[in-house]
Amino acid sequence: MGMALVGGAAYGVTNWVVGLSAGSSGEGEAASVSNIGIAAVASPAANQLFPGGVGDVVAIITNPNSFPVSLTGVNLPTNVTYAGGFTTSSLATAQTGCSTSTSDVLWNFATGTSGSAHTLTSALIIGANATITVTLTDDASMTPSTPAACENTYFSMPSLTGIAATGGAATPTSSPTSDSWTS
Repeated sequence: MGMALVGGAAYGVTNWVVGLSAGSSGEGEAASVSNIGIAAVASPAANQLFPGGVGDVVAIITNPNSFPVSLTGVNLPTNVTYAGGFTTSSLATAQTGCSTSTSDVLWNFATGTSGSAHTLTSALIIGANATITVTLTDDASMTPSTPAACENTYFSMPSLTGIAATGGAATPTSSPTSDSWTS
């Protein structure tokens, strides 16, 4: 940068051509990369679950990096990895009879293979050092055999097994927003 400014000034004043010596180089440093965080939100979803149906999941996505991150997909646990039920939206007190082994509440489109990849309908761009709230529309599923103990219950969805994301310049998604995956 300094060479370009000096060269430009020299050319403008004296009409001399300033070149670059062979072997000249510069140095740059890449930023460190941190994992983004995805956490449950204590907010009732617009589309609530019922036996045999699907519902929304509300989450907060946090990007601790100094650059925007584009989230384009998620990897889901197996279709027998269930959400735990809780008595309140604080997710502090477990709901009796509605545990991770009995709830039959899972991520929609989960398969028998852990890590199945699902592309979001549109990329979520989380700004540098920013947080967004997203409603994952119809991305939770409740099987018809869900026990009655899970009625009027808040769920902590199973952890995702991975994400598809890239870093780089992009316009952040406004928060709150909604998104989903379809298969």
